[in-house]
Parts: sequence; C-alpha cells; structure tokens
Amino acid sequence: MKVIKNRIYKHFKGDYYLVRDIVINSETLEEMVLYQQLYGDGLSYVRPLKEFTSKVDKKKYPSVLQENRFELQEIESKRK
Repeated sequence: MKVIKNRIYKHFKGDYYLVRDIVINSETLEEMVLYQQLYGDGLSYVRPLKEFTSKVDKKKYPSVLQENRFELQEIESKRK
C-alpha cells in the first residue's frame, strides 16, 4: 500500500487524518508517517510506515469491515 502525502485517510476505528509527510527516524532510519487528526485540537502524530499500512487485526477487532489500519479516502469536491 502506497501512502500519499496531503491526502485524507480513515482509521479503522472511524476517525479521519491528513497525512502530512513521510519522514525518517534519525536513529533507526525507519520510514515514519506524519499525520494530523481532523477533529478536536488537530494534533499531529508519527507512526512507523509499516504499522500505518498494516492490516486490521481481525482476531482483536472481528466486527471491523475495513481491511487496513488506515485507508485512503476519495473525497469529491462539492463545487461543480
């Protein structure tokens, strides 16, 4: 799964986030996703790319329909 900057993703628990950038952990050189919540205070988070793109644990969350932890949302403009 490719993560695209400046696009909105839905977390499997229902909230929406804006991916700001893909960054590198200076200690481990691991790729990380920098993303911002689109609710409340608009806090930003960083999570390993591997985890961001991982599948939902269906044993732990059997009722979740979404396949991936975060899924890209296609949001159309209301303007014509």
